[in-house]
Amino acid sequence: MVQDIIIKNGKILDGTGNPWFLADIGITEGMITKISPNLRIELDDTIVIDADGLVVSPGFIDIHSHADNSLIYDQKLECLAQQGITTVVVGNCGGSYAPLNPEKDNYFRKANEIKGELPWHTFNEYLDILENQGSSLNVVPLVGFGTVRRSVLEDATRNPSKKELEQMQSYVEEAMEAGAYGISTGLIYHPQTSAKTQEIIECAKIAGNYGGLYFSHMRNEGDYVLEAIKELIEIVEKSGCRSGQISHIKVAGPLNWGKSVEMLQLMEEANDRGLIIRADQYPYKRGMNSLKDSLPEWAKEGGNEAIIQRLQDSKSREQIKEDMEERFNRTKMSWDKIFVASQRTNKWRDIEGLSISEITKKKQSSSEFDIFCEILIDNHANVEQITEYGHEDDLKTLMKSRLTMIGTDGWSVPMGSGKPHPRFYGTYPRILGKYVREEKILRLEQAIRKMTSFPAQTLGLLDRGLIREGMWADIVIFDPDTIIDRATYTDPHQFPDGIHYVIINGEIVVKNKQHTSVKPGKILRRNSP
Repeated sequence: MVQDIIIKNGKILDGTGNPWFLADIGITEGMITKISPNLRIELDDTIVIDADGLVVSPGFIDIHSHADNSLIYDQKLECLAQQGITTVVVGNCGGSYAPLNPEKDNYFRKANEIKGELPWHTFNEYLDILENQGSSLNVVPLVGFGTVRRSVLEDATRNPSKKELEQMQSYVEEAMEAGAYGISTGLIYHPQTSAKTQEIIECAKIAGNYGGLYFSHMRNEGDYVLEAIKELIEIVEKSGCRSGQISHIKVAGPLNWGKSVEMLQLMEEANDRGLIIRADQYPYKRGMNSLKDSLPEWAKEGGNEAIIQRLQDSKSREQIKEDMEERFNRTKMSWDKIFVASQRTNKWRDIEGLSISEITKKKQSSSEFDIFCEILIDNHANVEQITEYGHEDDLKTLMKSRLTMIGTDGWSVPMGSGKPHPRFYGTYPRILGKYVREEKILRLEQAIRKMTSFPAQTLGLLDRGLIREGMWADIVIFDPDTIIDRATYTDPHQFPDGIHYVIINGEIVVKNKQHTSVKPGKILRRNSP
């Protein structure tokens, strides 16, 4: 068979975890059609890539992505593609972009700053739009429990009635029929925090009926992280979901450092008795969410408008302050560990990337709490924060586990916009540079497995994640001696070094740090050919 692209002289790491071998790879019509030494070039217009001295691996599968936050407006997803990602799993943390109740989509439009009517409501309509507009990367969709709950309950802090629960289940079923791979929760986020375990199980049962997966940003990642893992295991076991995925596994807070050993033990015990429990991780000790997530739970009820009203009311504001101080004292959290990543006003433009403590000094204020409140009020509560929570020992312990794969927990952002988490640009190169080459926490073939065949196996992507004849040609070509992340917390908008080519479905998407603007990605609906 005549090849469109031939990759010659590369060290192939096929994704299985085996050591590399030397061979050429032939690609025809988007597929890997030949793996053999010394492939002949039969046509003058065949693209030949000389990978001498470079590693050729399967494309990286980002099993925990929020690329749906940007996909509607940005189909290039450049900061993800530039780090070798070829497939993103979206709809994580309970926050998918569908299904939406047409009568209750106002909250979604406000939260995502969408003006005008939405061109979709069902999950199938949403996937159709993604397919019609195209994408540089492949997309694997999950249905978000939080989105489903918001579509049914007017007051999302209460329990659903039997009829409401059945309506929630019908939304999950429509999503699974449309091609979702499973259901996700974000039980640390309001109002999913109000959902009881049994309610989640009943919704997850629908996904389980379709052989779906259960992904969860668990209810707690600090003081009660072990209890949260037990809840996740219970949900998987009682719902019949094919497997359970602990999203961005971590140990939060100094009082909890060291619990990673017990966490992994719980996971291993569940696997020993026949369940499939896995996890994903990004290689940083800081996380990113919304600044309003630092508020007490009661203060977040009712959405952003209600939050602003409480912050402007002296009595409510004083109670918020007392509750936050109590939590800070109990968990050893402090204002110097909370950083403003991005916000929406010119007034606060110069403070992006700084901690609340640093901002307080910069603005010559005497109260960190008052600065925190002012930033939220001026931005109508739409502010992203980065928080420091972890310890390197736990990070490495979790990374080395056979049950852990890699994910960014990120999305695509415009170059130069705000100070997003550096994981948006550097997750995979950081693993390969810092933790493989420099610190030798993982062997190279182990790391590649965690990025490729392991997530593919978990998702059931039988034609991706490996370099094999007959597989889709999702391929990364990189220099193992130079690959490294360059993005930092203070200067995050930097593409990594060492990645030479990213090929998706047989088309070159990234060549020597340049995005080619092609959109060969596919919307990978569950059970679709």
